[in-house]
Amino acid sequence: MKLSIVIVNYNVKYYLEQCLLSVRKAIRKLDADVWVVDNASTDGSVAYLQERFPEVNYIANTGNAGFSKANNQAISRSAGEYVLLLNPDTILGEETLHD
Repeated sequence: MKLSIVIVNYNVKYYLEQCLLSVRKAIRKLDADVWVVDNASTDGSVAYLQERFPEVNYIANTGNAGFSKANNQAISRSAGEYVLLLNPDTILGEETLHD
C-alpha cells in the first residue's frame, strides 16, 4: 500500500460525503486505502457513509477522542507508506495525487 488517507469526522456527514467523493476520484489509479474515524457523531454519519462508501475503513468511537487521537487510531491501522491527513471539508482535484 502506497498511500493511506485519514479523515476525522464529527457531525459533518454531508461535508465528508463530498470529501469522500473527491477522494474516490483522486485515488482511482493509486494503491491507497481510506480511513474515516468518527468521534461519536450524533447525525448518523457512520451508517449514512458506510452505505455510500463501502470501500472506506471506518472506526466508530463511542466518545469524542479528539482530533489527534482519532488520527493516530487510523494511522496505527493503516497500511500506507505515506499518510495524508484530510479535514472532512476538503475537496481534492482529480489529479491532485498523481505526478
